[in-house]
Amino acid sequence: MQPPKASAIDLYIPWRWGFLALVGLAIAFAPLPGLNPASVDRTFHIEASQFSYAPAVLKANPGDRVTIELASTDVVHGLSIDGYAVEMTADPGQPQKATFVASKSGSYRFRCTTTCGNLHPFMVGKLEVGRNVLLWRVAGLAVLAAVAGMWSLRK
Repeated sequence: MQPPKASAIDLYIPWRWGFLALVGLAIAFAPLPGLNPASVDRTFHIEASQFSYAPAVLKANPGDRVTIELASTDVVHGLSIDGYAVEMTADPGQPQKATFVASKSGSYRFRCTTTCGNLHPFMVGKLEVGRNVLLWRVAGLAVLAAVAGMWSLRK
Protein backbone atom coordinates (compact mmCIF):
# COMPACT_ATOMS: atom_id res chain seq x y z
CA MET A 1 0.00 0.00 0.00
CA GLN A 2 1.38 3.38 -1.00
CA PRO A 3 1.28 6.45 1.30
CA PRO A 4 -1.10 9.18 0.14
CA LYS A 5 0.47 11.79 -2.11
CA ALA A 6 0.75 15.33 -0.77
CA SER A 7 -1.10 17.89 -2.79
CA ALA A 8 0.42 21.23 -3.79
CA ILE A 9 -1.70 23.00 -1.15
CA ASP A 10 -0.46 20.66 1.61
CA LEU A 11 3.15 21.48 0.70
CA TYR A 12 2.40 25.23 0.51
CA ILE A 13 1.05 25.58 4.08
CA PRO A 14 4.34 24.97 6.02
CA TRP A 15 6.18 27.42 3.76
CA ARG A 16 3.56 30.08 4.40
CA TRP A 17 3.97 29.84 8.19
CA GLY A 18 7.76 29.76 7.86
CA PHE A 19 7.61 32.90 5.75
CA LEU A 20 5.41 34.61 8.38
CA ALA A 21 7.86 33.59 11.11
CA LEU A 22 10.80 35.09 9.16
CA VAL A 23 8.90 38.33 8.52
CA GLY A 24 8.00 38.50 12.22
CA LEU A 25 11.65 38.11 13.23
CA ALA A 26 12.66 40.81 10.74
CA ILE A 27 10.05 43.21 12.14
CA ALA A 28 11.09 42.50 15.72
CA PHE A 29 14.87 42.72 15.36
CA ALA A 30 15.95 44.43 12.13
CA PRO A 31 17.25 48.01 12.45
CA LEU A 32 14.91 50.68 11.10
CA PRO A 33 16.84 52.80 8.60
CA GLY A 34 16.12 56.40 7.70
CA LEU A 35 14.09 57.41 10.73
CA ASN A 36 16.69 59.65 12.36
CA PRO A 37 15.17 63.12 12.69
CA ALA A 38 17.32 66.22 12.40
CA SER A 39 18.84 67.58 15.60
CA VAL A 40 16.95 70.47 17.14
CA ASP A 41 17.15 72.71 20.19
CA ARG A 42 14.77 71.57 22.93
CA THR A 43 13.92 73.55 26.06
CA PHE A 44 12.21 71.94 29.03
CA HIS A 45 10.76 73.98 31.90
CA ILE A 46 10.74 71.79 35.01
CA GLU A 47 9.00 72.80 38.21
CA ALA A 48 10.40 71.07 41.27
CA SER A 49 8.26 70.78 44.38
CA GLN A 50 8.25 68.41 47.30
CA PHE A 51 8.62 65.56 46.11
CA SER A 52 8.18 65.59 42.35
CA TYR A 53 9.21 67.13 39.06
CA ALA A 54 6.68 68.45 36.55
CA PRO A 55 7.04 67.21 33.88
CA ALA A 56 8.67 64.02 35.16
CA VAL A 57 9.43 62.58 31.71
CA LEU A 58 11.49 64.43 29.08
CA LYS A 59 11.88 63.15 25.52
CA ALA A 60 14.64 64.09 23.09
CA ASN A 61 16.30 62.63 20.01
CA PRO A 62 19.99 61.78 19.78
CA GLY A 63 21.98 64.88 18.87
CA ASP A 64 19.41 67.37 20.21
CA ARG A 65 20.71 70.35 22.15
CA VAL A 66 18.72 70.21 25.39
CA THR A 67 18.22 73.14 27.76
CA ILE A 68 16.64 72.45 31.13
CA GLU A 69 15.24 75.33 33.15
CA LEU A 70 14.72 74.23 36.75
CA ALA A 71 12.41 76.29 38.95
CA SER A 72 11.74 75.46 42.59
CA THR A 73 8.30 76.23 44.00
CA ASP A 74 8.90 75.60 47.70
CA VAL A 75 12.41 74.71 48.98
CA VAL A 76 15.86 74.33 47.44
CA HIS A 77 15.90 71.52 44.87
CA GLY A 78 18.60 70.08 42.66
CA LEU A 79 18.70 68.07 39.46
CA SER A 80 21.35 65.62 38.28
CA ILE A 81 21.00 63.39 35.21
CA ASP A 82 22.55 59.92 35.38
CA GLY A 83 24.89 59.34 32.43
CA TYR A 84 25.33 63.04 31.64
CA ALA A 85 27.47 65.68 33.35
CA VAL A 86 24.45 67.81 34.22
CA GLU A 87 23.91 69.10 37.74
CA MET A 88 22.17 72.22 39.02
CA THR A 89 20.50 73.64 42.10
CA ALA A 90 17.59 76.09 42.17
CA ASP A 91 16.43 78.22 45.09
CA PRO A 92 12.74 79.23 45.25
CA GLY A 93 12.18 82.13 42.87
CA GLN A 94 15.65 81.76 41.27
CA PRO A 95 15.46 79.36 38.32
CA GLN A 96 18.63 77.79 36.93
CA LYS A 97 19.53 76.61 33.41
CA ALA A 98 21.74 73.85 32.08
CA THR A 99 22.42 72.98 28.44
CA PHE A 100 23.88 69.77 27.04
CA VAL A 101 23.78 67.62 23.90
CA ALA A 102 21.75 64.41 24.20
CA SER A 103 24.43 62.30 22.58
CA LYS A 104 23.61 58.88 24.07
CA SER A 105 20.42 56.95 23.30
CA GLY A 106 18.60 55.35 26.19
CA SER A 107 16.58 56.10 29.28
CA TYR A 108 18.27 58.11 32.03
CA ARG A 109 17.00 58.97 35.52
CA PHE A 110 17.30 62.45 36.92
CA ARG A 111 17.27 62.96 40.65
CA CYS A 112 17.09 65.71 43.23
CA THR A 113 20.58 66.42 44.58
CA THR A 114 19.55 68.53 47.59
CA THR A 115 17.83 66.93 50.56
CA CYS A 116 14.36 68.46 50.47
CA GLY A 117 12.44 66.40 53.02
CA ASN A 118 11.53 62.88 54.13
CA LEU A 119 10.54 61.64 50.67
CA HIS A 120 13.60 63.14 48.93
CA PRO A 121 14.91 59.73 47.71
CA PHE A 122 11.71 59.29 45.67
CA MET A 123 12.07 62.57 43.78
CA VAL A 124 13.08 61.22 40.37
CA GLY A 125 12.26 61.78 36.72
CA LYS A 126 13.28 60.28 33.39
CA LEU A 127 15.05 61.55 30.28
CA GLU A 128 14.33 59.38 27.23
CA VAL A 129 16.77 59.86 24.36
CA GLY A 130 15.91 58.09 21.12
CA ARG A 131 13.08 57.40 18.76
CA ASN A 132 10.14 55.22 19.68
CA VAL A 133 10.91 52.14 17.59
CA LEU A 134 8.90 49.90 19.89
CA LEU A 135 5.69 51.52 18.64
CA TRP A 136 6.54 50.76 15.00
CA ARG A 137 7.63 47.21 15.78
CA VAL A 138 4.42 46.44 17.69
CA ALA A 139 2.31 47.94 14.89
CA GLY A 140 4.14 45.80 12.32
CA LEU A 141 3.69 42.64 14.38
CA ALA A 142 -0.02 43.43 14.85
CA VAL A 143 -0.48 43.71 11.08
CA LEU A 144 1.43 40.46 10.62
CA ALA A 145 -0.81 38.74 13.19
CA ALA A 146 -3.91 39.98 11.33
CA VAL A 147 -2.55 38.59 8.05
CA ALA A 148 -1.76 35.27 9.73
CA GLY A 149 -5.29 35.15 11.16
CA MET A 150 -6.84 35.77 7.76
CA TRP A 151 -4.61 33.10 6.16
CA SER A 152 -5.54 30.54 8.81
CA LEU A 153 -9.29 31.19 8.31
CA ARG A 154 -9.03 30.89 4.53
CA LYS A 155 -9.48 27.34 3.28
